[in-house]
Amino acid sequence: MRALVFAGLLFLASCSTSQQARTATRTGLQASGGMPASNQGAAARLAASPRHGEWVKIASQPGSPDSLMAWVVYPESRGRAPVVVVVHEIFGLSSWVRNVADQLAADGFVAIAPDFLSRVRGGPSSIELTSDSARRLIQGVNTEERNRVIVAAANWAMTQPAATQRYAVIGYCWGGATTFMHGIHGGVTGFSGGVAYYGLPYLAGGRAATATEAAVPATVAADSLAKIRVPIVLLNGSKDARIGAAMPALDSVMKRMGKSYTGINYDGAIHGFLRAQADPRTQRDEAEEQANLAASRDAWPRTIAFLRANLSGR
Repeated sequence: MRALVFAGLLFLASCSTSQQARTATRTGLQASGGMPASNQGAAARLAASPRHGEWVKIASQPGSPDSLMAWVVYPESRGRAPVVVVVHEIFGLSSWVRNVADQLAADGFVAIAPDFLSRVRGGPSSIELTSDSARRLIQGVNTEERNRVIVAAANWAMTQPAATQRYAVIGYCWGGATTFMHGIHGGVTGFSGGVAYYGLPYLAGGRAATATEAAVPATVAADSLAKIRVPIVLLNGSKDARIGAAMPALDSVMKRMGKSYTGINYDGAIHGFLRAQADPRTQRDEAEEQANLAASRDAWPRTIAFLRANLSGR
């Protein structure tokens, strides 16, 4: 009997260890290899980071009494480094976004992630909002405010002793669209490029159906794209049909205008693939999880190569 009980305990321990190993392997795939952790691994990544990250309050404009909160992370190198402004999703300045900033610092940049909700939430705060609260508040952040926050964050970072006077913008979802907006806005001196993850520029030209004519879908607004003067990249998952459907027209317009633009639509990946990676959903879809992870493993090195090429100053 004792032998049977002991064997049973060994079996249970083996199963538990096997499950822990599978979990550790999945987390390790997402939290190592030189890319940001997934949403589920973000808090642990931040807690274990050897880099210096801190909350800072910065003026929304020179001389303005209004301020906003931002999370800044410095690289471990001794020399000065260029700046990357990280624009969060509709979920606000989450731990996941701060983990993206941490990885950018690991890759050699001064990374600053401002809270675009600072004004509409009543003032700067380091308290992370719930997703529902952030979604509700973000509707009050217009284009002018988005560009004002990026400029404030970039200027604050570029004036730090650890930084050079060049910056790029990288954004996700709402932040991806904001990245395009900043490219159209033109930024300030030092603006050198943008990486938009699953976000589109302005759309125009749609027309509602009438009794005699069919509806006409909107397409990318060429007049606004003409204002872009820096290289830009769009990275999307093919399961986001809304963005994927607009990408051929975007590619055509940007090429016709002679813009420096690259668009990639990763097969089988979802909107938000870099956040999701192989994190399991309630309704498991292992093929989708692997597609998200594969997209992330390709997209992040592309992102870093793009940033290094355009922020080198050469």
